Amino acid sequence: EEAVTFYRHQLLNTPAGKPALDYLRRRGLRDETIEAFGLGYAPDSWEATSAYFKSKQYREVDLLQAGLVSERDNGEVYDRFRNRLMFPIRDERGRMAGFGARILNPEDTPKFLNSPQTVVFDKGRLLYGLDRARKAIRAQDQAVIVEGYLDVIALHQAGFTNTVSPMGTALSEHQLYLLKRLSRRIVLALDADEAGSRATLRGLQIARQAMDHETEPVFDPRGLLGFEARMQADIRVTTLPEGMDPDEVVNRDPKEWERIVASARPIVLHVMNTLATGRNLDDPKIKDEIASQVLPLIRDIPSPIERDTYRQQLARLLRVKEEALQIEPTSAVRPARRRSTGQSRTIRQTQPPASPALGSYNREAHILGVLLRRPDLIYRVDRFLQERGLNRLDTSDFQHADHQSILRLLLLSVDQDMAEPLTYVMDNLSLEMMELADNLLARTGNLDPNDDRVLEDLLRGLITIRLDAVRHTIDYLRFCMEDIQEQGDLKASQYQQTMVQHTKMLERLNQAQGYFASHNLPSRYI
Repeated sequence: EEAVTFYRHQLLNTPAGKPALDYLRRRGLRDETIEAFGLGYAPDSWEATSAYFKSKQYREVDLLQAGLVSERDNGEVYDRFRNRLMFPIRDERGRMAGFGARILNPEDTPKFLNSPQTVVFDKGRLLYGLDRARKAIRAQDQAVIVEGYLDVIALHQAGFTNTVSPMGTALSEHQLYLLKRLSRRIVLALDADEAGSRATLRGLQIARQAMDHETEPVFDPRGLLGFEARMQADIRVTTLPEGMDPDEVVNRDPKEWERIVASARPIVLHVMNTLATGRNLDDPKIKDEIASQVLPLIRDIPSPIERDTYRQQLARLLRVKEEALQIEPTSAVRPARRRSTGQSRTIRQTQPPASPALGSYNREAHILGVLLRRPDLIYRVDRFLQERGLNRLDTSDFQHADHQSILRLLLLSVDQDMAEPLTYVMDNLSLEMMELADNLLARTGNLDPNDDRVLEDLLRGLITIRLDAVRHTIDYLRFCMEDIQEQGDLKASQYQQTMVQHTKMLERLNQAQGYFASHNLPSRYI
């Protein structure tokens, strides 16, 4: 709260803040609106904010934990936000959680910068403007989701106070649950170009919105349908006039915004019409391509009445008999099937394979689900392993290719700083792999609140997997050595050397496993 006051003073009462204030006024915001939302300006300085708070007797550790300063490798701290417009972000009860910051100098990057993850700031669990929109959402029985901070502010100023923003991240189920407590009717206002043409060009796997935020939200029709079914909500999608943002629309004509929201369509209809717009629907291959992208969405809908209705509408749109849509389309744009020896299975398969691989699959799925929720634990896992002479966590620890793919992205996600790790992973998964990731997250929905116990759980599972693999390899080597020795093969010494290496590895793994028993740590692995 004191940071809000500091940044607001810089905006309203200093010469350096005047260009930022002029920018807000050019965007159509009135002074009372600027005051109501607590907008501010971060000085163009590496130490102005930290110096102010130190004069108020705050310690550097306080500023770091609040996300107001960042730390260099040498331990020096510097102001995180410099020469930026500041948007205070509050939780649904109006308590300060963090900041969003927009550049004023076009040469600066990134265009939007949020507070880092802190005890009180988690982008995936907050919605910008919800503290001010709660009453209107409940009264109107509808929530409207737009892209940016200024969109929310301009719409509130124009009287459309049921509007919120996810702040540049992919919509999370938690954010939708926050809204569902107020209304089950939710409208997504998407950019016309990105929600339309990219959905067509990229097969609806990751139709992104290029929003100039530090990360890109994902329009995921299948994921939204899943949310809709689980929450028993009514999620609809509408698009804006080409090249316009919500604040531009409402400043031009508030009635136009009303019409746009009123024209919102169910997710499936939005996708259906978006894919068909500008296409030659007389071409059988285009019909097949559209059907192969829309039918999976229809099949995901739990209501048989809705499924039949959408199938009838798709048949009318494509001018084909409804019976033709009961057959699986053969288009090459359908999600690809992965080939394996003997048979094929789709990437969508999320059920564990049959025994005897069931145990390893469940262990891998549990470990991966925990790491998706807590990617920060990867560092602690690696440290524990390396202290005991063991290799760091690696994709080779997993047998199942889908799990390897997700772990590979997880390991990359913690080495980058452009997006939250889970957002990074989801942004780089296909639609089918997103479903697998959702299932992995669902497996680990009730983690122990104690970090050390969660870490123990992870390590037990990982060590068990490695022990099984090493024992299997040793058994195989014994078999090979016996066979070779009977034949008098000179390669026996090579196998012997490999056997020694694996035996040492087995000993180190047994010692690591024994650590838990020696510390009287009960197993919580499921």
